[in-house]
Amino acid sequence: MHTLDAPADLQIDEIPARRRSLRVAYVTETYPPEVNGVATTTAKFVEGLHRRQHDVQLVRPRQTRADEAGAGPRLHEVLMRGLPIPNYPHLRMGVPSKRALVKLWSLRRPDVVHVATEGPLGWSALQAATHLRVPVTSDFRTNFHAYSRHYGIGWLHRPIMAYLRKFHNRCACTMVPTETLKRELERAGFERLQVVQRGVDTDRYGPTRRSDELRRGWGAGPDDVVVGIVGRLAAEKNLGLVVDAFREIRRTVAAARLVFIGDGPLRADLQAGCADAVFTGNRSGLDLAAHYASLDLFLFPSLTETFGNVTVEALASGLPVVAYDHAAAGQLIRSGTNGLLCTPGDTAGFIEAAIELAERAPLRAAIAAQARATALGLGWDAVVARFEQHLADATAQALPARPLYALRRTRPAA
Repeated sequence: MHTLDAPADLQIDEIPARRRSLRVAYVTETYPPEVNGVATTTAKFVEGLHRRQHDVQLVRPRQTRADEAGAGPRLHEVLMRGLPIPNYPHLRMGVPSKRALVKLWSLRRPDVVHVATEGPLGWSALQAATHLRVPVTSDFRTNFHAYSRHYGIGWLHRPIMAYLRKFHNRCACTMVPTETLKRELERAGFERLQVVQRGVDTDRYGPTRRSDELRRGWGAGPDDVVVGIVGRLAAEKNLGLVVDAFREIRRTVAAARLVFIGDGPLRADLQAGCADAVFTGNRSGLDLAAHYASLDLFLFPSLTETFGNVTVEALASGLPVVAYDHAAAGQLIRSGTNGLLCTPGDTAGFIEAAIELAERAPLRAAIAAQARATALGLGWDAVVARFEQHLADATAQALPARPLYALRRTRPAA
């Protein structure tokens, strides 16, 4: 009999366990090249899981007739039927697909299903996974209940919240981007909430992307103040306050320019009411990064975000941000240090903060440096690792799979 003794200097408990590779079905109703914050962050999580050696199946609606599913050794796409979203014809939502998903996952069973969006495809995925006893995790990404108030259907607030609560409380856990949102949802009866913050690509977004040529195209000289916002031009973004703040800025900073980067149903109204503003339309990739970096001041008055990716992209671009104490801004900005925060709903305070930064170049420069420093601590690797851990925790609590004979005898409803 032989005894194996460990050397005295070897710390056995410090040897990391090998991370298990998971089979993840990632279900989303929006994905690049669609332009919105959910599509962007969803792609980051999918790519991050792939890099960490997980086998990822991406389930999403087909975006165009020419849309083709990608392929790879550890990532493949399943394209489902989709329909255009009213007022957003360039975006598509899924359709009820429970039967197809039960068949798909019976043949290729995932360890966990992650549902990024709560639309018809997301609900079908939740039903199919529950039927197969596959654990489900989810994201709470979009304040549909808050948006309803901006489109004349505020009466739907309660039924929408009831649906969202029912949806997410059937999941092993629901991931939210901020502690504030977690507390809000807990008060509304949501359960098993976990905070997973969003990251930002600080190599793509940064002050070095600033373009004098781009600024000249906007009619701005090197020392002129360019005020801007990035995002969907829609009622829920509170863009009228951006216009009001800019008009007040113009009273003392005559050469200031206003730039809207993005597109949406409110564009025509904004152009009619602010004829001297620049409207760039949607931008992406390094072109978008250059648009951010070529601004001098970022105004973000929205109160309907669950996070607000544009806030962290603006910080990474070295921009002073004026925002309400809400979502990502409330979590990341220390007012007076790396941005300026206002009490939610305080329009006068928001305008005063915008004027102060427009008028004081030294203050803008000091805040811009701190904004960039803040963003450098928000890398995606750590964020994806936290996400990955919640997926692993869900699989550890999974029920045994249904026997094959039970699957054959059960005919799920569509």
